[in-house]
Amino acid sequence: MSIHPSKSVFISGSSRGIGRACALCLAGHGYDIVLHGKSPSQALEQTIADVKAMGVNVRALSFDVCDREAARQALLKDIEENGMYWGIVANAGLSRDVTFAGMEPQAWDSVLKTNLDGFYNVVQPLVMPMVHTRRGGRIVVIASISGVMGNRGQVNYSAAKAGLIGAAKALALELASRKITVNAVAPGLIETDMVDESVTERALPFIPMKRVGKPEEVAATVGFLISDDAAYITRSVIEIDGGLHG
Repeated sequence: MSIHPSKSVFISGSSRGIGRACALCLAGHGYDIVLHGKSPSQALEQTIADVKAMGVNVRALSFDVCDREAARQALLKDIEENGMYWGIVANAGLSRDVTFAGMEPQAWDSVLKTNLDGFYNVVQPLVMPMVHTRRGGRIVVIASISGVMGNRGQVNYSAAKAGLIGAAKALALELASRKITVNAVAPGLIETDMVDESVTERALPFIPMKRVGKPEEVAATVGFLISDDAAYITRSVIEIDGGLHG
């Protein structure tokens, strides 16, 4: 994989889980890393330290991806001071699992706002700055297998992640001539804080590989999509689910 020490990648929601794994993977490939958390935290500080120990430049931004103006201001200020990112990994998200019949409005609104509006709030302000670099770029959207096949108790989450897949495919068409690729990855059951043990037990019989995935396995795919080697891959959805969807 090509290494570009002078190129930076912004990763939303990167204090833990898949976002953190992406940061460490990309740092290992020589990219400078711009981390993000909703607010300063011990987990974010630990990720900063771990990335820094890999010998690349690292800094962190703190804002709520649901706050459109706060996101815009923080991102534009950062690229004005440090230059536009080569890559964007839209990872920030949350789930509020409950059957649709019993789903309160807050469970719907919070999931759609964080996952889907959060994508707009982070990526939209950065599109034209990325175009203006005239060097191309990479956008990777962290969706979910729930957005591909649906999942019981996740009508809100499935709707949001399906929306992200549609958004990624449409944006890929708009940016392809600018040498900016846009792809989505759709993880299945991954070992993170978001996954409840009871959910794992129920799901394992349906996963052909009979195990839960690791954040590092998702990150490895993201690392490839950010690289020069993936320059001819765009508008794709890569499923990382142990064969669950097939």
